[in-house]
Formats: sequence, C-alpha cells, structure tokens
Amino acid sequence: MKTQPVNLRAECYGDAALPPLIVLHGMLGSGRNWASMAKRLGDRFAVWAVDLRNHGASPHAADMSYPAMAADLGAFLEREGIAKPVLAGHSMGGKAAMRFAVDAPERVRGLAVVDIAPKPYAPRWEKEFAALRALDLATLRSRSEAEARLEPAIPDWAFRKFLTTNLVRDPETKAFRWAVNLEGLHAALPQLFQKGLGEGERYDGPVLFLRGGRSRFVDPGDIAVIQRHFPRARLETVEGAGHNVHFDAPDAFAERLLGWIDGEVAGGRAG
Repeated sequence: MKTQPVNLRAECYGDAALPPLIVLHGMLGSGRNWASMAKRLGDRFAVWAVDLRNHGASPHAADMSYPAMAADLGAFLEREGIAKPVLAGHSMGGKAAMRFAVDAPERVRGLAVVDIAPKPYAPRWEKEFAALRALDLATLRSRSEAEARLEPAIPDWAFRKFLTTNLVRDPETKAFRWAVNLEGLHAALPQLFQKGLGEGERYDGPVLFLRGGRSRFVDPGDIAVIQRHFPRARLETVEGAGHNVHFDAPDAFAERLLGWIDGEVAGGRAG
C-alpha cells in the first residue's frame, strides 16, 4: 500500500526567482540546521531548508522509509511549483535525496550528497535514543537541565546541544515535548541504516559526494559502489571536517558545492 505524502514544512532563503536548491537534514535534525549555510548560499539560489517527516515542524507519520521521504519531497516540489532543483542531502537526508533522484531523475538538476554512501551501515543511535526516551519531560524546567541529565550517557557537549534542539514547549501547557517523533524514529532505525537503493538502480545526472576527512561514514574506496548507482559521481574530501561537513568547514563546503554546480550541473548559475 502506497504511503500518503505528508505536507513538509520548509523555509526559503534567498529570492524565490533564483534557481532552486533543496537541502535535507540528517537524523534528529531539522531545516534549521542548514539555516546558516542556506543564508550564505541565498544570494545565488532560492535555498529551501526542509523538515523531513517526523522532524522539526513537519507532520509525524508511521512510515519512516526512504521511499516515503522521497514521496514527501515530490509532493512538496509540486505544491511549491519548484522545477528541477539541485538536491543536497546530509546523512539520512542524503539517502532520501538519492532515493528521490533515482525515482524521479527528470525532476532533479543535480545531486549533492554529504558524508553518506549508498551502502548499509552498522546500527547505531541506540544509546542516544535510550537516553532521550528516558528523559522525564514532566519534571524538566529548561534545555540546559536536559543537557545536564543527558551528560552521563552523552558526554559530547555539542552533540547534547544538538539533540536538545528537538525539545519544544507545548503552547498550552508550557511543558516540554519532543518536536520529533522519537518513538517512530527509534522503531525505524533498522531500515534507515540499510543501503537504501537496489541493485541496478541509478541516476545518470551530475552528482557530488562530499565526505569529511575525519569522518568514517564514507571511505575513498566507496567510489566503486557510488559510481554503480551514480555513474557521473565524483567523491571529494574536505580535510579537517567530521560528519557534519557543512558545520565543521563551511567555507570549504560552500566552495566545493558552488564549484561543482558551476562546473558540472547543467544550468548552474555562474558568479
């Protein structure tokens, strides 16, 4: 049975008359994670920072598969009248963008994938989800208190800050609640770490894979499996960056992305 698309929430940075660039966030993120980069690119593109289903201000739904996320994106583009955008997706958002490009190549001008490859990954996030699910929201007074409670299980300060951006106050009760569908995402973890593409599925348009030099998500040797699905793909490494390449090295990220668009994406807007 086909999943009904949900009405994705998105914010546009830049003049809507400029060429469209859609950015898709990773697990437990939101379009806000891309705000700084979207503003930076907004003089060249209409940058749409999207909240994927079960994240941010977008609706919750039981199906958290990549085909469902791709269907949501297709419905969003149709609703907003966006034709042939460049897609840029990070991590989970990168796999959703790959799925959409393979399913609807005629609707994509080019594809940029940030620190993820079309391969299966070992399960992770269980410890983090356990800590988030155990957090007693009824007694929580502030996000800083939430960070303190999470510290024993999640010692990385920046990561805790990132996770607690998903805590919002209910407008009526003022109590904290999760903006993300925490239970639904936890249940979907096994399928989200699968390859995401089937054998023989491919997109023949221009593709850029950007990996962080300090990240272990994409190895230089992955170019073989990448090019089986994306024959025109090139893989570049941003040295000094971790998994969140657009955060860790924004200057290098923007330079690589814009250089690829101007050099290889048909219709890329020059300078």
